[in-house]
Amino acid sequence: MNYTDLANPGVFDQPMYIPGKPLNAVAKEYGLDIDSIDKLASNENPFGPSPNAINALSGALDSLHLYPDGSCTELKEVIADKLSLTSENIIIGNGSNEIIELLGHVFLRPGLDVVVGSYSFIVYRLVARLFGANVIDVPMDDFKHDLKAMHKAITPNTRLVFVASPNNPTGMANHSSEIIEFIESMPSHVILCFDEAYAEYLENLPNLVPFILEGKNIICLRTFSKIFGLGGLRIGYGYGDSDLIALLNRVRQPFNVNSLAQVAAIAALGDSNFLNQCKQANDLGRKQLIEGLQRLGFKVYGGSANFVFVQVGKGQELFQKLQAKGIIIRPLDSYGLPEYVRITIGTESQNIRLLTILEVVM
Repeated sequence: MNYTDLANPGVFDQPMYIPGKPLNAVAKEYGLDIDSIDKLASNENPFGPSPNAINALSGALDSLHLYPDGSCTELKEVIADKLSLTSENIIIGNGSNEIIELLGHVFLRPGLDVVVGSYSFIVYRLVARLFGANVIDVPMDDFKHDLKAMHKAITPNTRLVFVASPNNPTGMANHSSEIIEFIESMPSHVILCFDEAYAEYLENLPNLVPFILEGKNIICLRTFSKIFGLGGLRIGYGYGDSDLIALLNRVRQPFNVNSLAQVAAIAALGDSNFLNQCKQANDLGRKQLIEGLQRLGFKVYGGSANFVFVQVGKGQELFQKLQAKGIIIRPLDSYGLPEYVRITIGTESQNIRLLTILEVVM
């Protein structure tokens, strides 16, 4: 018997998230020194992890023989205190991606709808289809979510609406007033998953905690993979109504978050100096890249996150040329955007090197 004959039919229609090649594979393929490669593809913090987190990790290594706290008690208390919520409002995930999947386990099945923006994070679609739900794609307005159109796309069968602000991969953020208007108009059978992966880079972050306390159907997602620099530890969190969080915990795997990730996250949350420095450097780097790319003739969407979204003509071709020179960017063919690339804002020297090599390969 062939394994494909035994598999669920939906598996064969399931789109796949295709990550970029690891640095060692790129180095080997192009004969490059791995230390000479600048990875500007995955929106990682170019300044590394929080120093406080590194120190905390060193002190936790002697306890690796013990299982982690399966409830992430201390981490939830720290997050709840920062948000003026309770621990019952918080769920910790193996990256915020896991929480998206938990939403699918609880709320999705064949015959139900999920509303997403046309150029939004591909994992929303992956999870929806994994559970047999129908994906309703709503065209974006100048590469940001068209919340009025998304509201019109809601049907009696809609259970989840995904909105990311700033959006990945386009970087555009919705104004707080638009988001609040959307929340106030949401029907009661719909849950808004508001993805705040890049929230720490925003100047004016909408505060949705009052709406959660009012009982609105909202879950907000955050990650430690971006400004906190802990992508390798895979840890994120969600906050929402305690009844919603309790349902997600029913389908969460025990010990889903390792002990090192918990320790590092607690320390990183208290490292305000590091966060402020990273945000300031990111703002300067964004200006540097936008101006440099525009001088080279590209149309640049600066956005509000730690990357820029750029119209380059043939994204895959430019990706290949830059990768051969030791610079990795993100082509966006899989998002239906073959003319565009996403470039992570690097350090000042990384940005200069990118712009210099771009001028040569164009």
